[in-house]
Amino acid sequence: MATIARLRTRLGGRTLELELLITAFLFVTICLAALIASANGRVRWVDLTIIGAFAVLFLAISLAFALRDWGEDQILLPVAALLAGVGMIMARRLEPDLVQRYGELYGGIALKQVIWIFGGATALALISFVPWRMQWLKHYRYTWLVLGLALVGITAVFGVERNGARLWLNLGFFQFQPVELLKVLLVVYLATYLDNHRELIGHGVYWLGPLKLPPLPYLAPIVIMWGATISLIIVQKDLGAALLFFVIFLAMLYVVSGRARYAAVGFVAFALGAAALYPLFGHVRVRLNAWLDPWSDPFGIGFQMVQALHALATGGWAGTGIGAGDPTTVPESHTDFVFVAIGEELGLAGTLALTACYAIVALRGYLIAARARDGFQQVLAVGLTTAIAAQAFIIMAGATHLIPLTGITLPFISYGGSSTLINFAMVGLLLRISASRKPAQTL
Repeated sequence: MATIARLRTRLGGRTLELELLITAFLFVTICLAALIASANGRVRWVDLTIIGAFAVLFLAISLAFALRDWGEDQILLPVAALLAGVGMIMARRLEPDLVQRYGELYGGIALKQVIWIFGGATALALISFVPWRMQWLKHYRYTWLVLGLALVGITAVFGVERNGARLWLNLGFFQFQPVELLKVLLVVYLATYLDNHRELIGHGVYWLGPLKLPPLPYLAPIVIMWGATISLIIVQKDLGAALLFFVIFLAMLYVVSGRARYAAVGFVAFALGAAALYPLFGHVRVRLNAWLDPWSDPFGIGFQMVQALHALATGGWAGTGIGAGDPTTVPESHTDFVFVAIGEELGLAGTLALTACYAIVALRGYLIAARARDGFQQVLAVGLTTAIAAQAFIIMAGATHLIPLTGITLPFISYGGSSTLINFAMVGLLLRISASRKPAQTL
């Protein structure tokens, strides 16, 4: 009886997570029903099976959290499940139109996205439940960094080229994007370095105008980070990853140093570096020109943005309804512009709700960082949270013409295996950091 009582207590302690998961599943099911109704009204057993398996998988993870009773955050998992469910529905929605417009090249994206989501949830579970110590990440920091840089270097030479950029390695069944893995490995390395040199970086010994700088040897990683991001633009022609990496680094640097001036100087340095590349590299000029005035060439470099703005205007406040719009008139609507597809069919209300979900992820992630047990886990949580939140902001801002297009994915929603797997892995790490009652041997 005592065992049953403890079990009920543990399950009762995570009712918020259960209620939010059920709400997420209901929303995804309603979206699927609306999609089926807008098409031919025929219910496919495969759709019901996928939705059922999706619900069972995340409920099983939640139940395992409750039984272990380590006190993990109860908000992150349901929000990640909701976003992934929306991504699954959008892949199912866009696939027929993509096949009709562009051919069988896009056939099967819905099933592949389901596989990636299930794989990502499995990765989250492994990170959360397999016995390992967080300090393991810290001890092998140089190994992770060298591995990530080596993968990106291999991709730059042997990778598959799309739109003038080599960002993918062809592994047969799927194409892997090493820059997504590098994102996590770089966060781990920076968390270790910044935490180890927190005092020197925070206080500084040299004055350079209004800035108080740390000893010169400790400035080297900052300069190297700036050079690495600019090199990404030059070698891989990847503006989005370069901007994202630098934003992550500046957020972690600010948390460690407490000096907003460091972040401000970093942004200025990045802007100057990007500006210097403008006259030298055609892909930089194309992106900036398409942003500054897409209407000057609406059938050329500005076509994608013009179509995106038209789609958002068509959606209005409430949207056309799932399945009632024509989002595939915007090129790359399943990846770079899935936010626009949602805006057209779910309207401003849908995009605001989506933005709120990412804001919740950011809030919970930074709260986890504030409550972390040690400095390394604190800085690591800040980096992981910023990686998800900043990536979402950058792609949403690019899709709505607030900043130049960057070509990165919308976390959990855009079609793509590498991004989905890595984002779930980052949530798994955040959940492990958030476990307030975890035993000492897991630290």
